[in-house]
Amino acid sequence: MDSFSFSYSILLVLVLIGTSHAQTGLVLPLRRDAKTSQFYTTLQMGSNPTTINAVIHLSGQHLWITCDNYTSTTYAPIPCDSAKCEAAKGIGCSGCNGPARPGCSNNTCGTASSNPFLFYITSYGLYEDTLSSKDHVVLPDFIFSCVPNDFVEGLAAPASGMVGLGRFDIAFHKVVAEKMKLPDRFSICPPSSGIGKLTVGGGAPTKSDISGLIKTTPLIVNKPVSNQPFFSDNDLSQEYFIDVRSIRVAGEAVEVKESYFDINGDRVGGTKISSLQNYTAMHTSIYKPVARAFDKAASDMKMRSVAAVGPFRACYSAETVKRTGAGPEVPAIDLVLPGKDVYWRISGANAMVEVDRKTMCLAFVDAGSRPTTSVVIGAHQLEENYLEFDVAASQLRFTSSLLVHNKSCSRI
Repeated sequence: MDSFSFSYSILLVLVLIGTSHAQTGLVLPLRRDAKTSQFYTTLQMGSNPTTINAVIHLSGQHLWITCDNYTSTTYAPIPCDSAKCEAAKGIGCSGCNGPARPGCSNNTCGTASSNPFLFYITSYGLYEDTLSSKDHVVLPDFIFSCVPNDFVEGLAAPASGMVGLGRFDIAFHKVVAEKMKLPDRFSICPPSSGIGKLTVGGGAPTKSDISGLIKTTPLIVNKPVSNQPFFSDNDLSQEYFIDVRSIRVAGEAVEVKESYFDINGDRVGGTKISSLQNYTAMHTSIYKPVARAFDKAASDMKMRSVAAVGPFRACYSAETVKRTGAGPEVPAIDLVLPGKDVYWRISGANAMVEVDRKTMCLAFVDAGSRPTTSVVIGAHQLEENYLEFDVAASQLRFTSSLLVHNKSCSRI
């Protein structure tokens, strides 16, 4: 092969790789930590790529990683008063008295990094370095925050960082989309076992067609809601809310005042999606009638009630619950959304948790009478569901459990 042919072949391969990434976006693995039930992804950072495991946080501001042991020749601090600092809405300057390294630099743009499992928020410096993935996506000058090692308290043991996927200017998905010139959207397919996917910029997976299972509902953004540590009266929601209007159990509507699902003038109410809350939590005036309706439908299915096992209230003898490929055969719970036949069905493995070999419980908890959010859809209910957050279009595209259709997040 002559040099021209060789060069042309290499160019063609690079073009094909670039075209593929332009269609699929950035695709990262998604795993579930058994101990914490947190979902985490794996990426590479730096000149000599360092593998980073980072917990995904649907309300998080940006990517942050521990930098105490991080080395790279391509990192650069973002200076205070720079255009990049202004675009990132930096807060003040951070400095350091030690030798210059990632996480220790002067005149560095500060940002409020948060770990939801800690009871404080603090300012750390913003940096840029090369982010890469196993499928050869390389994104130079990727913005992130450096934090000390002890900032990971509460995170899954493999994690040394957090991927912020909230509605922020430097959120992970927004930075990726801008660098790859793709729409601002991302999807998660959290696995119950095996390896699922976090995809930024791309659409629904094509390996195992699920297009016929996808429903669409608006993401609520035009309401003054924020559960972030700092916000002003003019802030809009940086979390992902959907407009649940009612709930059905086993096909029957549950009697709950619609006002309990509304967001009131004090920013209280509504339904949001959380990747860090383990189980769906409901305002007590929603939870109690839902639990009663579930218990009645369960009794009709010959499921025998047993003593409650905290924090769960509705528990059943495991030997009276039939098993299927999609998990326990139990009454389905539908979160009813605006539109014709639009609902999110929670059934099988998403509806129940096995607390021991003899006991299964409804995997919902009572949030009390004064929660900030009326319904928080938890991580257990997200497992084996495909969710695509189209931030640019303010839409959520989602499926219910893929297991019901003999599919899974590890096989799409």
